[in-house]
Amino acid sequence: MTQNTMPPKIHEGRNIKRFREMLGIKQDALAADLGDDWNQQKISLLEQKETIDAPLLQQISSVLKIPVEAFQNFDEEQAVNIISNTFDNGAFLNTGHTPTFNINPIEELRKLHEEKITLYERMLKEKDEMMTRLEKLIEKQ
Repeated sequence: MTQNTMPPKIHEGRNIKRFREMLGIKQDALAADLGDDWNQQKISLLEQKETIDAPLLQQISSVLKIPVEAFQNFDEEQAVNIISNTFDNGAFLNTGHTPTFNINPIEELRKLHEEKITLYERMLKEKDEMMTRLEKLIEKQ
């Protein structure tokens, strides 16, 4: 086999890490779910291994509720290539649907700026009124 026709190397440990992170599960939480023999450091080492023993992979699959095949077959480089080829040359714009955006970012920024100015002017007015009241109180004394 030439280098171009070799099947991609699937890194099962890295795939476990990716799916664990997508699920928002910390290493120590996964370790706790796997049992007393596990800890965060052991999960870290596991995620560095290219291949994982089938029984352990099945156990992790059960804990994460992800099919074993996902760990064994997911290839990030291949997924990136599919996505980049799918959306290359503006292909996503040729779907027959023209996206519409109801928000004009410049107009929204202008409105926000006006609101801040109005709030600032109101605060200045209140400060001036308070200063006038304080001056009157001082004059009475």
